[in-house]
Amino acid sequence: MPTQIVSSEEYFPTPQTAAQREVEARLKTLGDELGARQGLHRRAFFRTAAGMAAAYVAMNEVYGPLFAVTRAEAADKDLAAERAKALAGQFIMDTHTHFLKDDTRLTGFVRMREAVGRAGWNPGLAGKPQTIEDLKFDNYFKEVFLDSDTKVALISSAPSDVPADWFLTNEMMAQARTTVNGRLGGRCSPTPSSRRGSPAGWRRSSAPSWTSSPIP
Repeated sequence: MPTQIVSSEEYFPTPQTAAQREVEARLKTLGDELGARQGLHRRAFFRTAAGMAAAYVAMNEVYGPLFAVTRAEAADKDLAAERAKALAGQFIMDTHTHFLKDDTRLTGFVRMREAVGRAGWNPGLAGKPQTIEDLKFDNYFKEVFLDSDTKVALISSAPSDVPADWFLTNEMMAQARTTVNGRLGGRCSPTPSSRRGSPAGWRRSSAPSWTSSPIP
């Protein structure tokens, strides 16, 4: 659970605030206290559903009652696991996703996947060789719609002065939407398009959206 604004190198994050430092301190205290009761060190505790509940408890204590969580969930791993199971079918919408076109030359993103694995943010990537193929449609489809609980995803591209360096064209995004809905039985939504022009007039291209299950 991040305790300050983080960046994927697209911008400079702001420094940690006093409130965020307080959340971090409470997280460490709760992790040590509640983890010890469950026979876990802090890092292992925060990998559990109870640890996640503790993170939300800490934020509620600092920012106010924003999250529906109780301290009992943080203290009881079985209670936390039961609540997590009950919420497994909830609607999840990922509003910022990407994949790269087949002839991309943007290989620097492979290094970013490697960094995520080394940092432990995604244990499934740790110690596994990453290739440019991992950033293309087939693996995108697998990770977003088969390996996660995502129900709806929005895909975006990014324009460039150099056409070869676009993530995707509008036509590619529309085709991806059609393919995903065709495989999973979802229902298409309108496909906004990206705007080309001078750099000052660019905006990040918007996304076709699709569902991983039919909409009633």
